[in-house]
Amino acid sequence: MLFGLKTKQISTFILFGITLAFLGSCKDDAPKTYRSLISPMMGLNVASGNDFEVKALFGKEGKVDSVIYLMDSTKVTAKTDTMAIKMKTAGLKLGNHLITARIYGDGKSEDLTSNVNILAAQAPVEYSYKIIKTLPHDTSSYVEGLEYHDGFFYESAGDYGHSSLRKVEPATGKVVLKADLDQQYFGEGMTVVGDKIIQLTYREKTGFVYDKKTFKKLSEFTYNEGTQEGWGLNFDGEKILKTDGSNTIFFLDKNTYKTIGEIDVFDNKGAIQQLNELEYIDGKIYANVYTTNHILIINPETGAVEGKINLSGLLADDYFKTDDARANNVLNGIAYDKASKRLFVTGKKWPHIFEIKISKQ
Repeated sequence: MLFGLKTKQISTFILFGITLAFLGSCKDDAPKTYRSLISPMMGLNVASGNDFEVKALFGKEGKVDSVIYLMDSTKVTAKTDTMAIKMKTAGLKLGNHLITARIYGDGKSEDLTSNVNILAAQAPVEYSYKIIKTLPHDTSSYVEGLEYHDGFFYESAGDYGHSSLRKVEPATGKVVLKADLDQQYFGEGMTVVGDKIIQLTYREKTGFVYDKKTFKKLSEFTYNEGTQEGWGLNFDGEKILKTDGSNTIFFLDKNTYKTIGEIDVFDNKGAIQQLNELEYIDGKIYANVYTTNHILIINPETGAVEGKINLSGLLADDYFKTDDARANNVLNGIAYDKASKRLFVTGKKWPHIFEIKISKQ
């Protein structure tokens, strides 16, 4: 009885082994693996300046003679083996980049792709503020653009039926010169370029050129093929900077107003959307982030956010009485007096323009 039981167990074990061997041989006859990029993972965030690994799973179905690795459409390196490589990010534009491993073998090629997001290398420096002076401001102005030139504020007010271009006396808030826009236009960002003022509209894809001295409209131009909107505008002395509510700052030719370049804005965590009003100050771009109390300090070469000014509490929380008014009448307006190095900020329909001084927290 005991001997018979042992014999049955041995027979069962032998049968199990034969079954495994059969299944194993079937598996050997099946395709081994699919080719893919196993790193970087799709959408990997990489801090600017850091390297990242590119590693392909080559499979066993086809011969690999060589591999070319590309960043976007630019060749990075070529290999005759299947070892992983390191890609560098130093000097790359911030934002999304396509990674390709182009595999050659048996007279054919196959592309494996992934992508990475290059982010700012460091977290932005945090700034607080001190109010230096409080100036009066016309509360009918839904501020879209603000600049300081020759002792006056130049201001673009928005909203359909209430849009205008204004020249304002700082000490009194008095509007000394004004040009109203037709009701079909929603006025947006503006900037002074020499003896002219350039003003955008929101969704009408129309820009206006005025004589700075008289506010006489000299010409109109169209811009932004596609779906881009007109938001902020500023002149850095060489080119015009423009926003459309995304995380992109566009560069426009100062004479033709055509796009000649752009940067995408990222901090160390990701893209910063809703960039709005702009000012170019001491080699940096200052930008309002719409619906927030933050102004960003941006590197104009890379798009990296180097600083963030928290202006919470600048206007009393209970000044606007309804949720709708608080949601719409937000911080928006940056002006800089280059001669005296004074920084001014305000918001939509705010009762004041504030001269502030910022400092690191």
